[in-house]
Amino acid sequence: MSHIVVTGANGFVGGALARRLQDSGHRLTLIDRDFDAAPAPGARQLRGSFGDPALLDAALDTPADTVFHLASMPGSLAEREYAAGYQVNLLATLALAQRLAAHKDGARRTRLVFASSVAVYGPLDADAVHEHQPPQPAISYGAHKLMTEIALADLSRRGLLDAVSLRLPGIVARPASESGHGSAFMSLVMRRLAAGEAYVCPVSAAATAWWMSLPCCVDNLLHAAAMDTAGAPPSRTWQLPVLHLSMEQVLAALAARYGDACRDLIRHQPDAAIEALFGRYPALHTPAALAAGFRHDGSAAELVRRALAEAVICS
Repeated sequence: MSHIVVTGANGFVGGALARRLQDSGHRLTLIDRDFDAAPAPGARQLRGSFGDPALLDAALDTPADTVFHLASMPGSLAEREYAAGYQVNLLATLALAQRLAAHKDGARRTRLVFASSVAVYGPLDADAVHEHQPPQPAISYGAHKLMTEIALADLSRRGLLDAVSLRLPGIVARPASESGHGSAFMSLVMRRLAAGEAYVCPVSAAATAWWMSLPCCVDNLLHAAAMDTAGAPPSRTWQLPVLHLSMEQVLAALAARYGDACRDLIRHQPDAAIEALFGRYPALHTPAALAAGFRHDGSAAELVRRALAEAVICS
């Protein structure tokens, strides 16, 4: 029985991953500052910061075979609160990696799946992006993710970890109450329109983004934990495949599923800063990631179906 640790296990992605893992038969340790529900049988919850040495002592009382590191301070919040973002997104993450590296037992290395971000790229022009796109982060969140990628690759090179860093796109559809994400509009437009509620969108109908549903994201995380890394690139980083869709294409998929009344609920009021950072993504080509077994949702219709499986039909 393997020991699996998930940080940020009460978050949007972490909670979904924990639910998927709860019937896996493995020992499951979940870390977050708080939890909304009691743990499933066979899982334990540790409340606190993943950067707390005492909490890590408890979490790693049995060496971890796999760690999913999903905890972070969201990008917009980390930009406003630099010191806190620096501590959580960089220093505490590096401390976690060093702790796992110190637990190396002979040839056995912990598989660390790190949730990086497309924020490492910074602003992009109209040219298609390939997997070797040079990163030029424009916010501290992206810079700290890139620094962590490099550190994890070095620990893997030294044989101390077996790390896989995944650059995640916008994952939908996040709860409306969750704040701090500059790309929150990607989830809000789905949830509001599916529930029959009006929404003022901060990007234009022509704005383009990289999209992935929550179930697809969990699929890719689990694949990263199980994949053979013998042929991994030196960076130990994969840009996940995505759907490159305009807001109009997403709106059309929502209308096809929930009715044309959805179209009357949206009004576009573009915010230049948000559109520049999150609404001008070019096409993305990821042949290496696809060859390695990573996947996107397949179509706008499937994206909407998987992201909003329990949404209320527009009235």
